[in-house]
Amino acid sequence: MEAPAAATANEAFETRSVDPALKALIEAIIYVTDEPLSAAQIAEALNVPLETVAPILADLVAEYAQPSRGLSVREVAGGYQMSTKPEHHEAIRAFVKNLKPAFKLSLAALETLAVIAYKQPITAPEIMEIRGVQGAGVLKTLLDRKLIATSGRKAVIGKPILYKTTKDFLLQFGLKDVSELPTLKEFEELRRLAVSDEEVLGADSPPVPGSPGSAEEAAPDA
Repeated sequence: MEAPAAATANEAFETRSVDPALKALIEAIIYVTDEPLSAAQIAEALNVPLETVAPILADLVAEYAQPSRGLSVREVAGGYQMSTKPEHHEAIRAFVKNLKPAFKLSLAALETLAVIAYKQPITAPEIMEIRGVQGAGVLKTLLDRKLIATSGRKAVIGKPILYKTTKDFLLQFGLKDVSELPTLKEFEELRRLAVSDEEVLGADSPPVPGSPGSAEEAAPDA
């Protein structure tokens, strides 16, 4: 009696000597690239022999061909590409149609959310003092989006409402807790790197005609 195809494939995986870490890396590379990658391209990029990459790709094709997998690794146009299986296309299309609209916040909302995240619990007057503008409408937006919630009242005159971030905030930004927020020092480093990149790009760019230092401006009048 012949063994089932899945069992045969599993036996092949077990008997073939494959570096698990390299296999995982190749799988990740196929996942993140839009265009099909050939075995030669992968081997060259990872600096490993082609004869090492080829059997790993064969393993991945066989593994993803099993019915329990929702994705497939297929050979397309001389390369390998990961995609959803054709039999799931209609169900996926229906699911995507029912998704909520893309998550978008205005610059004012992002600024307010950042202030609350770093200074929580914080009151509306304190937020306004930091940002320098009124923000009642922005707070309502963040409350409606469930990114912030009330956290009692501050024990001062008028007892203003305190605000804090929520579990939805952590989920939306992929954080374990607020301690994973970038520090101000990290922000300053990112800003410094961004300014350095801009200076490098500016130095590499040719002068604009008519601008200080351009040949056109330097030339004497005829």
